[in-house]
Formats: sequence, structure tokens, C-alpha cells
Amino acid sequence: MQWLFEHCSAKWALSSAKKHAWKGLSLFAVDGTSMRTFDSDDNRAEFGGWTAGAGGSDSVTPLVRLVAVVALHSHLLFKARFGPYATSSELGFASELIPTIPDHSLTILDSLYVSAALLLGIEAGGAERHWMTIAKKSTKSTTIERFGPGDELVQMTVSSEARAMDPKLPKHWRARAVTYQRPGCEPRVILTSLRDPSRYCAEELRELYHQRWEIELAYDEIKTELLDREPTLRSKTPLGVRQELWGILLAFNLVRLEMSRIADQIQLPPTRISFAASLTLIRDEWEWSAITRSPGAIPKHLRALEERIKRLVLPPRRSRRSYPRVARDFRRYPRKRTRDRNPGLK
Repeated sequence: MQWLFEHCSAKWALSSAKKHAWKGLSLFAVDGTSMRTFDSDDNRAEFGGWTAGAGGSDSVTPLVRLVAVVALHSHLLFKARFGPYATSSELGFASELIPTIPDHSLTILDSLYVSAALLLGIEAGGAERHWMTIAKKSTKSTTIERFGPGDELVQMTVSSEARAMDPKLPKHWRARAVTYQRPGCEPRVILTSLRDPSRYCAEELRELYHQRWEIELAYDEIKTELLDREPTLRSKTPLGVRQELWGILLAFNLVRLEMSRIADQIQLPPTRISFAASLTLIRDEWEWSAITRSPGAIPKHLRALEERIKRLVLPPRRSRRSYPRVARDFRRYPRKRTRDRNPGLK
């Protein structure tokens, strides 16, 4: 199942990213999420979970940590890595995925990935492999050159710890720093390897960064729509969990691939078609084809399915809406595991 996903998805996502390139660069995003697993002894021993501080309770179910590379304009998954939540890290999986990113691309990441080793690794790994991220509040830099208001070339120091782990890293590294502010939010700084202000204007970079949220929407489509708001994997063994998760990622890409093909026919971005409605129609068609339809009739019904999906066009997004993020702390309450609610469950 893993081989099938990796063999097909890389081809599909890369083709889509090239087709929807920005200034000759294929757009990708890297980010992580987690999936709940069935609360069996084997799964908890293999995957673990998070713990709410010293003396705190553990997570309700075992968790799998997942990191993926996603083609932004189509939500097609390009590559993925996952493993035990307790012993793996987003940065570790991201480091494994970085070498797979193709040339002539731009990868957008959040502030977790502000790491000289990781970001310089993107640049050094091929031709025109660029990156864009958001600076942490603790990020310190020195201005080298000013391109315009809120647009600078800056220099940062590589930590001694990072250089001890990788002696090939330089003592300093440079990036372009573009300041922006959304209504109701504090000013933030975008860091990027797109250092040429004549080719990449600051305002375009400010707008482009927010496409990073497409990967969050892709994860939401998997958890909320594909899994019917029940993002707990059914398998009771680690091997079954891995097989099930590769199957879920492949199924998601099959739906997104069909949506991308239909979007090309009607000359709209793939994200302008409703994923939830398309998924329902495709599921129904698969069930009918498996139960009642002869093989010779399937092509005709698939053409009819495409025509129905073409009508599922969403209105343009209101990109100017802004909702400041807030944090809610639920960790002060005791946690119940699945077996606590079902004492007879093994």
C-alpha cells in the first residue's frame, strides 16, 4: 500500500504543481498533524501519545504523527512520512521529506521549521529550490540591505548547537525579510530565499504566504470529510494502522485527482470545487458500480459523474477575512481513555 501511494501520488502531485506554477515555481507546503488510533495495548506500546506535563494524564488514544508535502493548488499529497507520536518529531520527518522536493519549486512552512539546517538544505538540494516561512518572535537578525518599506535582506547567526550537529553549516545565513500585518493581528515577518526584489515583489510574497493554509484545509478534508468526523483509525495492531493510513492517503488523492481533472476541463482552480460534495458523489458511484453495473457501462456512468461534479463550483473565497488565532487550554481537566469509558474493551 505504501509503494502504491508513493508511486502514484508523486506523479499526480508533481504534474499538478507544475501545471499551477507561480512564476515558474511549483508550490508546495510542508506541515504536520496527528491521527488517533484504536486504544489497544499494541498500538499504545508502538505509537504512544502526548502527556500533559509532569504528573499529567496521557492522551485519550495512541497517536500517529504525520508530516506531508502537499501541492498547494490541488491539495494532492506529494510525499508523506508517519510514525510513533511519542518518539518522532515533525522536524525529523520533514528532514526526510526535504530531499524529495523537486527543482524549480517553492515550499511554504510555518514557524516550527525555522531551522538553518532544514531551510538551507532545501536551497542546496537542487536548482531553484526555494522556501518561505514565518519568523519566530525569538528570531534575531541584522539588516544587510533595505529594498523598501518592510522589505529587507537580513543575516542570522547559525547556533553553535546546529553547527555541532552539522559542521558543514555556515556561521551565518541570509534571507529576505518581509513584514506584514493582518487586521487585528500583530506584525509578523516572512523569511524567504526569494531574495530578488525585482523578480518577486514584497506584496506578492505577503499574499503568497497565506497559501500555506491550503495544507491545513487538506488535513481537514481528510479528517472531517473522508473519515466522517471520526479520525480514529480502526486497526488494532501497528501493522494494520500503517496499512490503513496509507490507504486513507491514497483514497484522498484519488478523489482530489478526479476533482483536479474536472477543474481543468472547466478552467477553474481545483479548490473551487466542493470536496465534500464530490466525495459523496464518487462514493455513491463506486458503490453502484460494484453492486449493479456491468463493466461495459462504467465509462458512461463516469462521464455522467464528471458532469455532476462540474456543477459543484464554490464561490470565490473572501481572502480578506481575518480571524486572529487564540489558544484554549484543555489540559487542566482529567483525560478519559477509551477503555475508561468502556471497561469491557480489550
